[in-house]
Amino acid sequence: MIVRSAVFVKSALKPGDFPETTFPEIAFAGRSNVGKSSLINTLLGRKSLVRTSRTPGQTQLLNFFLINDNLMLVDLPGYGYSRAPKEVIRSYQQAMTEYLQFRKNLALLVLLLDIRRSPNEEDRYFFNLAAYLGIGPVVVLTKTDTISRGNWPAAQKEIARQLGWGPDRTPVFFSSKTRLGKDELWRVLEEGSERK
Repeated sequence: MIVRSAVFVKSALKPGDFPETTFPEIAFAGRSNVGKSSLINTLLGRKSLVRTSRTPGQTQLLNFFLINDNLMLVDLPGYGYSRAPKEVIRSYQQAMTEYLQFRKNLALLVLLLDIRRSPNEEDRYFFNLAAYLGIGPVVVLTKTDTISRGNWPAAQKEIARQLGWGPDRTPVFFSSKTRLGKDELWRVLEEGSERK
């Protein structure tokens, strides 16, 4: 995809505050510091449209970005380890679940998993929820530049086993540092967004 424009629309936590649009939406989920913001910036060819942080739990709202005036990308709060207060974590976890279950123009969930780590309980929850709702997920294995390419198949196989993911489905291998997987992921996202 050629990204002609990418505009931050708004941040919100409650459904009543979400943008009222008819554009198809693609949401990005993953545990804290898995690389969601970096991945979105890489996809858009921007360095800092989506703010990144080394501190886990900095994204505490759903952030909406309008792409080419016809597609919305939604950066969801990271889950798992976070330095945010527990009540804040509970509120944005509930907001994410409500968004995924009830947002009518949500076309696809992209689930980011660190290729070096086993899926945790929350990874499995979002994987299964997306499958149940028919919005994917598209699984993206991030930080592939941190291990040798020869170790990718074993990492993929173990992650798939822990998710109960069939051997007929393959993830997108991605690195924000090398931009590996950028074009492949865009192809998947364009196909997914056309379903809405």
